[in-house]
Amino acid sequence: MAIAGWRYAHSQSAPVVRYQSSAVDHGPLAAKVTASGAVSAIITVQVGSQVSGRILGWYADFSAPVKKGQLIAEIEPSLFKAGVEQARANYASAKATYDKAIANRSLAERNYARELALFEENLASTNDLDAAEAAAGAGRADVEAAAAGVQQSRAALDQAQLNLSYTRIVSPIDGIVISRNIDVGQTVAASFQAPTLFTIAQDLTKMQVDTNVAEGDVGKIREKMDATFTVDAFPTRVFHGVVRQVRDNASTLQNVVTYDAVIDVDNSDLALRPTMTANVTFVYATRADAVRVPNAALRFKPDAATVTAMTAGATAPATRDDLAADQRVLWIVDGGRAAARVVRIGVNDGMSTELVDGSVRPGDQVVTEAVVVSAGSKKGS
Repeated sequence: MAIAGWRYAHSQSAPVVRYQSSAVDHGPLAAKVTASGAVSAIITVQVGSQVSGRILGWYADFSAPVKKGQLIAEIEPSLFKAGVEQARANYASAKATYDKAIANRSLAERNYARELALFEENLASTNDLDAAEAAAGAGRADVEAAAAGVQQSRAALDQAQLNLSYTRIVSPIDGIVISRNIDVGQTVAASFQAPTLFTIAQDLTKMQVDTNVAEGDVGKIREKMDATFTVDAFPTRVFHGVVRQVRDNASTLQNVVTYDAVIDVDNSDLALRPTMTANVTFVYATRADAVRVPNAALRFKPDAATVTAMTAGATAPATRDDLAADQRVLWIVDGGRAAARVVRIGVNDGMSTELVDGSVRPGDQVVTEAVVVSAGSKKGS
């Protein structure tokens, strides 16, 4: 839109007001929200280790494709193999103890049966019968204890075998290795939490952008909304995406609240890479042919002295308290005089705002700045 230039309103005795103005025009208008974000794969898996030990070897490097179940690293297994052998020996010992307990129970039960028969023929004392009965009961309890010991040792063997299997680090998904954080000979410690050995992205042809949308703008973002963004690697290329969701989990940093609007992006040419910074634009409203006024004119709010000079004592304009939420006051300059007009506004693209209603037409000059100078000042252009 053209700048009308500097204008002057003056008289012989009244103060002179010098104006800067712009013309109201019409044309397309797009209301936008901008935000920054980061590019990432839709599914990214951090592969860790559940056991501690020294890295024996790694078999997948940066940017390497991997298949689900593929061996990508191995921890030195000698200690875990020894643990399996020890657990297997303990299991065998527990089974032998169980077999022995069964044999002892059988013997105790036969002794009890003989003592009972003798007692019935008055050939054995009560003490002998009670001792035989107690021995039979103890035999049965020993069998139960031995059976529990077998289960316990079996569980220990299973755990030892599982720990041995954990020395083989395999890929949980088909994908691409994004990062490798280990080298041969390095010791990993999994005592408190599983260390991350690899980061694997499932599919780099489908990416997402996680954006930080300010809380004042998040109400304008909705699912399936089109979005565009640029990255520093390709400053002249505009990428397109679609909003998948606006997450309710807010982030607060230095008292600034933002929400994550997730954008799905097609990356068939693999131009986008994980963690690239994206400068995102969401278009939430468009007008094909709107009456547009510069935002500077809407921000223009003269003080009382300037209003008096601009209107030559005419009726004062409406104040902000008298206006609805979508109403503003514009100053129209014509023939050296300015007059206030109350207008109703619509969408805003950051530089211009749509005029929905009001006695302002395309071509009118709206004041963006006014300066009162002394009476009789020399005119300029």
